[in-house]
Amino acid sequence: MNSKVTVMADANGMVINQSVANPDYGNVKLQQVRTMVDDNGFLRRKVVSTLLQGHMNELQQTGFYSGQELQGNILIIESLEPFNKKNPERDIKIAGETGIICKVEGNPIYRKTLYSLSSNLTDTLIKHDNVDEMRAAYANANAKTKSKAMEPSKEFDI
Repeated sequence: MNSKVTVMADANGMVINQSVANPDYGNVKLQQVRTMVDDNGFLRRKVVSTLLQGHMNELQQTGFYSGQELQGNILIIESLEPFNKKNPERDIKIAGETGIICKVEGNPIYRKTLYSLSSNLTDTLIKHDNVDEMRAAYANANAKTKSKAMEPSKEFDI
């Protein structure tokens, strides 16, 4: 049901990307297409990605190449505690393109992805409770899209 984890190259064809903050470290982008079922029992195929971080020399020694398939899974981990205490905003879970923060009892949900060689680990997900706020945002976005779609273009102006 899930694809294998795939090593991805960036726009420049680079597989290993060096950290700007510390050149001793780097990362490799990994991607997996996952089959997920939502709370309403609706199946969706979603692309999930993560950055595999490490020392540059060790990443280079692995021989990663674009399109390489790896065993394991990319896990989604959600928490009510920030993963990064210095920069907690970094991992806040946002609902789609709405900009709305997913929350539980007013507290933000934090989300990160990790690569694991183990295939028997499962995601740790937290269900948000600010549903009304999100419905209003989606309704507002849909209303704007419909009104733009209904505006005549200048080509039809007489």
